Amino acid sequence: MEMFHRILKTAVDGTASDIHLKVGTPVIFRISRQLVAIECPHPTQEWMDMVVEKITPPHHRKKLEDEREIDFSYYLPGVGRFRTNLFQQRGSWCFAMRYVKTNVPSFEELGLLPIVKQIAESPRGIVLVAGSTGSGKSTTLAAMIEHINANFKKHLITMEDPIEYVFEDNQSVIEQREVGLDTLSFNHALKHVLRQDPDIIMIGEMRDAVSFSAAISAADTGHLVLSTLHTTNAAQSISRILDFFKAEEREQVRRQLAGCMQAVVCQRMVGTVSGTMTPALEILINTSTVKKLIEENRLDKLGPAIETGNEDGMINFNQALFQLVKDGKVSKAEALAKASNPQALEMNFKGIFNSEGRRILG
Repeated sequence: MEMFHRILKTAVDGTASDIHLKVGTPVIFRISRQLVAIECPHPTQEWMDMVVEKITPPHHRKKLEDEREIDFSYYLPGVGRFRTNLFQQRGSWCFAMRYVKTNVPSFEELGLLPIVKQIAESPRGIVLVAGSTGSGKSTTLAAMIEHINANFKKHLITMEDPIEYVFEDNQSVIEQREVGLDTLSFNHALKHVLRQDPDIIMIGEMRDAVSFSAAISAADTGHLVLSTLHTTNAAQSISRILDFFKAEEREQVRRQLAGCMQAVVCQRMVGTVSGTMTPALEILINTSTVKKLIEENRLDKLGPAIETGNEDGMINFNQALFQLVKDGKVSKAEALAKASNPQALEMNFKGIFNSEGRRILG
């Protein structure tokens, strides 16, 4: 295990975000979004089998035997915590490990907009942090929880698979439940959570209709529900939610969402001129206009509503990227590469701003 622990420490010391281990190939770190091979003995089948045996949590061993892949959290004292996915390819074990920083970064350290803090303070409803894999959703969600923990007396229950950031009670009381260890499944935990007197419920990831139904029920009864969702933009998130449900259920769910959705914060990681990463945010807030569009199933108009909703705190990706370039944090080339509409952003850089959103909304 000495070599395994040395690999993890080297990754953390080298500011790697991810570690990839595969039999017979170099050890790979992801540093500043780039994959880098490090000088290290190539993992052998026997060595990988030994590591799997040593670090697989006892409560996951049967699942690993049955399903050949598991998610869990591995903690190495003095180094840190790693979100770990163990799986097989061509009959051999592979590890994909994400380093989870011990201290939860603040909104300012993460480069989040001030409106995100206001969203975290919502008294009730559903707040989603959306984005693709590796876009920092979990970290933004953790920053929201830590802000609540530091400033409000709330009872907060999390359901995670696995637990990533570990919170210490401050102003709030926080219980973190790990699927497989503290509860049988997300669905099982959701069935009982409202009997545990929560003010705020955090669901690590919205995965299916059961999760959303439980979230809607909790939000309808005055709770704040925080969760993540895999989508590429904020407007698409509503459609993504509806896709979880059967066709005959979507009308009712859509109307329920119009009433209880609080906000969607969608993010993309962008390379800065200093060589670091910062999030570009697209924010949808359930204003009266947005609520009406959802109720009337005019979801194609949500994009224009975001574009024209700056006074309410909304912003789309092009606007966010334009501001990052204006502030000198991001190059024009990088912004154009990450833009939803590069042609429109290119025109913005030339001082041309067409109010397409206002025209579409009428």
